[in-house]
Amino acid sequence: MINILIIEDDISLSNGIALTLKDVDREFHQCYDISSAKEILQEKSFDLLILDINLPDGSGIELCKDIRLTSDTPIIFLTANDTEIDMVSGLEAGGDDYISKPFSLAVLRARVNAILRRKANSEKSVYTIDDFTFDFEKMIFTKKGEYIELSKTEQKLLYILVNNIGRTVTRERLSESIWIDGTDYVDENALSVTVRRLRSKIEDNPSKPIYITTVFGIGYSWAVKR
Repeated sequence: MINILIIEDDISLSNGIALTLKDVDREFHQCYDISSAKEILQEKSFDLLILDINLPDGSGIELCKDIRLTSDTPIIFLTANDTEIDMVSGLEAGGDDYISKPFSLAVLRARVNAILRRKANSEKSVYTIDDFTFDFEKMIFTKKGEYIELSKTEQKLLYILVNNIGRTVTRERLSESIWIDGTDYVDENALSVTVRRLRSKIEDNPSKPIYITTVFGIGYSWAVKR
């Protein structure tokens, strides 16, 4: 059963979302403010959160930041503010997608289905991409059959990127996921250094990367080759 939590203070919209996304293998929970959302998040785990940015008792972005400290559950933001700063803020907080009101429920359903498909595929530990094979369970990484030696930090970075192929992962989310307790995180340049070292082992031309690409001002992505 797929569990979806809708955190939206517009009751009619919340009900419409639940009705549109209804399926035999899906169970929905609805909250209308942050306090009730926090309560249910402590009691139950979810496969997807649909989160309004503007809620009666606070910001959905701040709630997302709190969730990201302990969970990678996919989050789709809903907002009435169609501005670039809101989109960037949502992504930097750890959001996986962003949709502006008013929106088509059919479009929302398509985005939800896409995220759930990616989540279902993310459980695997072995990735074969072009000339690469990455086995995160056995910690064996090869390029054209040749072994690639990666540090633990580089392995963490690589896993997050290939687990989100085609999507931008923010610097903040990468840092929080790689240096979980902060003990190994030296300074804000540590992530850039780790990316540079991983590129030197992965890319044919590290100065012109085609896999580990920079999304300026936001973060990094394992690019989908065209």
